[in-house]
Amino acid sequence: MQFEAGKIFVDVWDVTQQPLDAMAGLAAVTGESLAVRNGAESLFVGTVRNHNLGKKVLGISYDVFIPLAKQNFTEICQEAQAKWGEELDFYVVHAQGKLDIGGVSIVIAVGSPHRDEAFKACRYVIEEIKHRSPVWKLEHYEDGDSEWSKGCELCSSNHKHEAHVI
Repeated sequence: MQFEAGKIFVDVWDVTQQPLDAMAGLAAVTGESLAVRNGAESLFVGTVRNHNLGKKVLGISYDVFIPLAKQNFTEICQEAQAKWGEELDFYVVHAQGKLDIGGVSIVIAVGSPHRDEAFKACRYVIEEIKHRSPVWKLEHYEDGDSEWSKGCELCSSNHKHEAHVI
Protein backbone atom coordinates (compact mmCIF):
# COMPACT_ATOMS: atom_id res chain seq x y z
CA MET A 1 0.00 0.00 0.00
CA GLN A 2 1.29 3.44 -0.82
CA PHE A 3 -0.25 6.87 -0.47
CA GLU A 4 0.68 10.54 -0.68
CA ALA A 5 1.96 12.65 2.20
CA GLY A 6 -0.61 13.57 4.80
CA LYS A 7 -2.86 10.62 4.05
CA ILE A 8 -4.77 8.58 6.57
CA PHE A 9 -5.59 4.88 6.17
CA VAL A 10 -7.91 3.30 8.75
CA ASP A 11 -9.65 -0.07 8.80
CA VAL A 12 -11.00 -2.89 10.94
CA TRP A 13 -10.07 -6.44 9.96
CA ASP A 14 -11.78 -9.69 10.83
CA VAL A 15 -8.79 -11.49 12.29
CA THR A 16 -10.30 -14.88 11.52
CA GLN A 17 -9.89 -13.96 7.84
CA GLN A 18 -6.81 -11.71 7.85
CA PRO A 19 -4.36 -11.21 10.72
CA LEU A 20 -3.01 -7.74 11.37
CA ASP A 21 0.48 -7.15 10.02
CA ALA A 22 2.73 -4.59 11.69
CA MET A 23 5.14 -4.54 8.77
CA ALA A 24 2.29 -3.62 6.40
CA GLY A 25 1.58 -0.63 8.61
CA LEU A 26 5.19 0.43 8.60
CA ALA A 27 5.42 -0.03 4.83
CA ALA A 28 2.36 2.17 4.37
CA VAL A 29 4.13 5.16 5.92
CA THR A 30 7.57 4.46 4.44
CA GLY A 31 6.73 3.85 0.78
CA GLU A 32 9.06 5.08 -1.95
CA SER A 33 7.16 8.33 -2.43
CA LEU A 34 7.37 9.04 1.32
CA ALA A 35 10.93 7.91 2.04
CA VAL A 36 12.42 11.13 0.75
CA ARG A 37 10.19 13.29 2.94
CA ASN A 38 9.75 11.24 6.12
CA GLY A 39 12.73 10.98 8.42
CA ALA A 40 10.88 9.14 11.15
CA GLU A 41 8.33 6.39 11.51
CA SER A 42 6.72 5.37 14.77
CA LEU A 43 5.03 2.00 15.11
CA PHE A 44 2.72 0.81 17.87
CA VAL A 45 1.60 -2.82 17.96
CA GLY A 46 -0.94 -3.85 20.58
CA THR A 47 -0.98 -7.53 21.52
CA VAL A 48 -3.05 -9.72 23.82
CA ARG A 49 -1.23 -10.34 27.08
CA ASN A 50 -1.76 -13.33 29.39
CA HIS A 51 -3.05 -11.40 32.42
CA ASN A 52 -5.25 -8.52 33.44
CA LEU A 53 -6.20 -7.24 36.89
CA GLY A 54 -4.84 -10.35 38.59
CA LYS A 55 -6.57 -12.85 36.31
CA LYS A 56 -4.93 -15.20 33.80
CA VAL A 57 -6.20 -14.37 30.32
CA LEU A 58 -6.40 -16.96 27.53
CA GLY A 59 -7.59 -14.60 24.80
CA ILE A 60 -9.79 -11.63 23.91
CA SER A 61 -12.76 -11.26 21.59
CA TYR A 62 -12.99 -7.79 20.04
CA ASP A 63 -16.33 -6.40 18.96
CA VAL A 64 -16.25 -3.22 16.87
CA PHE A 65 -18.96 -0.98 15.45
CA ILE A 66 -17.02 -0.68 12.21
CA PRO A 67 -18.52 2.38 10.45
CA LEU A 68 -18.31 4.52 13.57
CA ALA A 69 -14.88 3.16 14.52
CA LYS A 70 -13.42 4.01 11.12
CA GLN A 71 -14.87 7.51 11.29
CA ASN A 72 -13.53 7.90 14.83
CA PHE A 73 -10.04 6.63 13.91
CA THR A 74 -9.94 9.12 11.02
CA GLU A 75 -10.99 12.02 13.25
CA ILE A 76 -8.34 11.12 15.81
CA CYS A 77 -5.65 11.03 13.10
CA GLN A 78 -6.86 14.40 11.80
CA GLU A 79 -6.58 15.83 15.31
CA ALA A 80 -3.01 14.55 15.52
CA GLN A 81 -2.25 16.16 12.16
CA ALA A 82 -3.63 19.46 13.46
CA LYS A 83 -1.35 19.20 16.54
CA TRP A 84 1.86 17.86 14.98
CA GLY A 85 1.73 18.55 11.24
CA GLU A 86 -0.57 18.14 8.28
CA GLU A 87 2.13 16.16 6.47
CA LEU A 88 2.02 13.27 8.96
CA ASP A 89 0.92 9.93 7.48
CA PHE A 90 -1.22 7.47 9.43
CA TYR A 91 -2.05 3.79 9.21
CA VAL A 92 -4.49 2.43 11.81
CA VAL A 93 -5.98 -1.07 11.69
CA HIS A 94 -7.88 -2.67 14.57
CA ALA A 95 -8.83 -6.31 15.02
CA GLN A 96 -12.35 -7.68 15.16
CA GLY A 97 -12.83 -11.26 16.33
CA LYS A 98 -11.10 -13.59 18.80
CA LEU A 99 -7.38 -13.44 19.43
CA ASP A 100 -5.23 -15.74 21.53
CA ILE A 101 -2.33 -14.63 23.71
CA GLY A 102 0.21 -12.75 21.60
CA GLY A 103 -2.32 -11.97 18.88
CA VAL A 104 -2.06 -8.51 17.32
CA SER A 105 -5.09 -6.37 18.19
CA ILE A 106 -4.07 -3.00 16.73
CA VAL A 107 -1.38 -1.59 14.46
CA ILE A 108 -0.68 2.14 14.34
CA ALA A 109 2.06 3.56 12.14
CA VAL A 110 2.91 7.24 11.80
CA GLY A 111 5.30 8.71 9.27
CA SER A 112 6.72 12.15 9.92
CA PRO A 113 9.61 14.37 8.88
CA HIS A 114 10.90 14.30 12.50
CA ARG A 115 10.89 11.75 15.34
CA ASP A 116 9.32 13.90 18.07
CA GLU A 117 6.14 14.42 16.07
CA ALA A 118 6.01 10.75 15.08
CA PHE A 119 6.27 9.57 18.70
CA LYS A 120 3.76 12.09 20.02
CA ALA A 121 1.21 11.49 17.25
CA CYS A 122 1.43 7.71 17.62
CA ARG A 123 0.93 7.92 21.39
CA TYR A 124 -1.97 10.33 20.94
CA VAL A 125 -3.73 8.02 18.48
CA ILE A 126 -3.58 4.91 20.68
CA GLU A 127 -4.64 6.75 23.83
CA GLU A 128 -7.58 8.43 22.10
CA ILE A 129 -8.70 5.18 20.48
CA LYS A 130 -8.69 3.49 23.90
CA HIS A 131 -10.88 6.27 25.31
CA ARG A 132 -13.22 7.19 22.49
CA SER A 133 -13.66 4.41 19.98
CA PRO A 134 -16.55 1.93 19.78
CA VAL A 135 -14.37 -1.11 20.46
CA TRP A 136 -15.28 -3.60 23.17
CA LYS A 137 -13.20 -6.48 24.42
CA LEU A 138 -14.40 -9.64 26.08
CA GLU A 139 -11.60 -11.24 28.06
CA HIS A 140 -11.56 -15.04 28.30
CA TYR A 141 -9.98 -16.34 31.51
CA GLU A 142 -8.18 -19.53 32.44
CA ASP A 143 -10.93 -20.43 34.93
CA GLY A 144 -13.50 -20.59 32.09
CA ASP A 145 -15.12 -17.27 32.91
CA SER A 146 -15.34 -14.30 30.52
CA GLU A 147 -15.80 -10.63 31.28
CA TRP A 148 -16.14 -7.41 29.30
CA SER A 149 -13.23 -5.06 29.90
CA LYS A 150 -14.19 -2.00 31.90
CA GLY A 151 -12.19 0.48 29.82
CA CYS A 152 -8.82 2.15 29.88
CA GLU A 153 -6.64 0.39 32.45
CA LEU A 154 -4.52 3.48 33.00
CA CYS A 155 -7.65 5.35 34.12
CA SER A 156 -8.75 2.50 36.36
CA SER A 157 -5.30 2.64 37.97
CA ASN A 158 -5.93 6.19 39.18
CA HIS A 159 -4.19 7.84 36.24
CA LYS A 160 -5.94 10.85 34.79
CA HIS A 161 -6.62 10.90 31.06
CA GLU A 162 -4.55 14.07 30.62
CA ALA A 163 -1.58 12.40 32.32
CA HIS A 164 -1.12 9.81 29.60
CA VAL A 165 -2.00 11.82 26.52
CA ILE A 166 0.73 13.99 25.12
